[in-house]
Amino acid sequence: MTIPFSPLRRRVLGTGVLLAGAGTGLLPGAVVAAGADTQAPVLRAPGILKVAVYNDLAPFSDHGQGIDFDLGAALAGKLGLKPALLPFDAGDDLGDDLRNMVWKGHYLGYGPADVMLHVPVDRMLMTANPQVEIFAPYHVETVRLVRSAQAMPQFDGVDALAGKRIGVEKVSISGMVMLGEGGGRFRDQVHIYPTAIEALQQLKAGALDAVLATRSQIESVMKGDPAFPLQEVAFDRLPRAGWAIGMAVRKDNLGLARQLQAALNDLAAGGDLRAIFAKYGVQAGVVG
Repeated sequence: MTIPFSPLRRRVLGTGVLLAGAGTGLLPGAVVAAGADTQAPVLRAPGILKVAVYNDLAPFSDHGQGIDFDLGAALAGKLGLKPALLPFDAGDDLGDDLRNMVWKGHYLGYGPADVMLHVPVDRMLMTANPQVEIFAPYHVETVRLVRSAQAMPQFDGVDALAGKRIGVEKVSISGMVMLGEGGGRFRDQVHIYPTAIEALQQLKAGALDAVLATRSQIESVMKGDPAFPLQEVAFDRLPRAGWAIGMAVRKDNLGLARQLQAALNDLAAGGDLRAIFAKYGVQAGVVG
């Protein structure tokens, strides 16, 4: 049994089966068809699309820039609206984030937005949060190992990591997997950093031999440098096909969901979605 991981480093959604089709295309039940609903979209403010994006989630959102910032602006443009980005800190779980930023708002008065980006397209999450519509996957994320070709000229499986310095981000999917692998046999070799980006920078500087992180994080830092090849590692607890990320609106705002789905389809068909990802050195997945 696999664990369907959130793309956010702070969470695991729980034990279950990852959505069928992740990594191969649009996911079943995750797409709002263009003609599926005639309800008029509802906006929090006239002429403005309020888009919730996570803080501290490079390369998707970090210090006012990233893939999700650009995607939010592009979606607003397709709808003929002005974008208003609402960055927020991740809560204790995804249910908190969806409540605060999509359907209710934070008790301190921040939010909600019209749409929240970087939401796992996962059936368990949908079932647990009936107040929201989760749809429009725009990327499939995976976990990869990146190594120093100088320190590790060959890699033929997990055993090759014995005795190597391995970097991970604290409280992350990668950290959990690496620390738990083989009953903790690599525990003394794992070096923990505040962010994956810092770990990757230390790898480039020669302070580490390898880093386990998401593919998007690795690509954004390494930019395809052949001195740092990527490896797919068969850890038992990682979904090999990855997990899809999409967006969420209030369940009663399907008119907006329909328009956002159409806007995303246009961005993918025209190459704009790939261009947004490429700007940050990342290969887009799922659509386009």
